[in-house]
Amino acid sequence: MNTARPASAGLSVQQVLLCGAMIVTLSMGIRHGFGFWLQPIITERGWTRETFSFAMAVQNLSWGIAGPVAGMLADRFGAWKVLIGGGVAYALGLLLMAVTSHPLSFTLGAGVLIGIAQSGSTYAVIYGVLGRTVSPEKRSWAFGVAAAAGSFGQFVMIPIETWLISHLGWQGALYLLAGAALLIVPLAMGVRERHVAPFSGAHQSIAQALREAFGYRSFQLLMLGYFVCGFQVVFIGVHLPSYLKDHGLGIEVSTGALMLIGLFNIFGTYAAGMLGQRFPKRYLLSAIYGLRAVAIALFIWVPLTPLSVYVFAAVIGFLWLSTVPPTNAVVAQIFGAQHLSMLGGFVFLSHQVGSFLGVWLGGKLYDATGSYDVVWWLAIALGIMAMLANLPVREAPIPRGAQPA
Repeated sequence: MNTARPASAGLSVQQVLLCGAMIVTLSMGIRHGFGFWLQPIITERGWTRETFSFAMAVQNLSWGIAGPVAGMLADRFGAWKVLIGGGVAYALGLLLMAVTSHPLSFTLGAGVLIGIAQSGSTYAVIYGVLGRTVSPEKRSWAFGVAAAAGSFGQFVMIPIETWLISHLGWQGALYLLAGAALLIVPLAMGVRERHVAPFSGAHQSIAQALREAFGYRSFQLLMLGYFVCGFQVVFIGVHLPSYLKDHGLGIEVSTGALMLIGLFNIFGTYAAGMLGQRFPKRYLLSAIYGLRAVAIALFIWVPLTPLSVYVFAAVIGFLWLSTVPPTNAVVAQIFGAQHLSMLGGFVFLSHQVGSFLGVWLGGKLYDATGSYDVVWWLAIALGIMAMLANLPVREAPIPRGAQPA
């Protein structure tokens, strides 16, 4: 198995974690608030929920499709270059989202451009640098820290974004966030790798790495689980505010719920990273997906009150991105760090296909039935499927030169 490359001179673990965490905080923090733009945009533009939902669905799909390409470029030419491009594209996408009045151009800006930007400014690219900087026995912990940063971004940015919308209007808020996205550019210099030593062991080409990974059953099962993760979290993140408003709960409940998701996600992702160092990650992933299914079932079963919303937000928040550290740690554990950003990008592609379906079907089935009930039950059924799919995952390093099992 290929071992991790040592960090370049002057590039410490603390520096990578700090700059990487701040980048993920900005990138993920901005996107977690997009659900608050649904109502003001469709009201002013005269669009349906499906129009907005489709743009968000395209955003997630574009993110997923561009993810492997961003990972390849980061592994080959340097993550910092990809991060700079991602920050600039993010700002441009937010500006287009603010000024356009046509559904197609809105989808191009809020969907395609921001989706591509997120592929170059979030987990897969940062995890590639961490995988080459942090020793293998500490990777799960480091991935948990980076994932917790994304959760912290949600906790911090949700109230900021609602305040900006209420005081500057939804367009003014997008202008300001576009400026914030450009902060990714200077932060990218903090993860610039120099004079990286070559990998020990046999070198793999991109084609060899892809054949090996996609022919390996455990990689396929990890992708299936991540598909479910994307379906659940993006449906909830985008449609929960509207779901609560439909049931007579105010914007303060939605804001509080999304803040709680972000807050408890900090603890959940960090705990998942720590537990992934001590227990089999496949069992950890199965438990997370199973508990999600239970939490969603109880949420739609009990009477809907502010208290039930806050309890659900805390529980689902603890499980929100807790799949990210163990999933990426298993990929690194099986295949090594040489092509980690690329392989992580492909796993994330399956996550974003699920995200596309979750957010789009949320709007589509609501417009068709006047309710989100069908999508809630789909999320429960998929959670059970993911729980079972992760149990047979094999975490041991794959033997090079042997046919995958």
